Amino acid sequence: MQGTIKRLIRDRGFGFIRADDGQEVFFHRSSLRGVNFDGLREGEKVEFELEKGNKGLRANNVRAAAS
Repeated sequence: MQGTIKRLIRDRGFGFIRADDGQEVFFHRSSLRGVNFDGLREGEKVEFELEKGNKGLRANNVRAAAS
């Protein structure tokens, strides 16, 4: 899937992605692949996989979107 970083909560190490289909998905810094959490910016395009977590859907294998 593809989406855009919607919100980052830097001091807690997580954020939210707005998927291209409109849904909002949680991600944790541990789910990043080849991307530094501190280097992420709101509005940045990313690719990710969805997985079912204990609190609902979450993004996994979050990486920079291919240009």
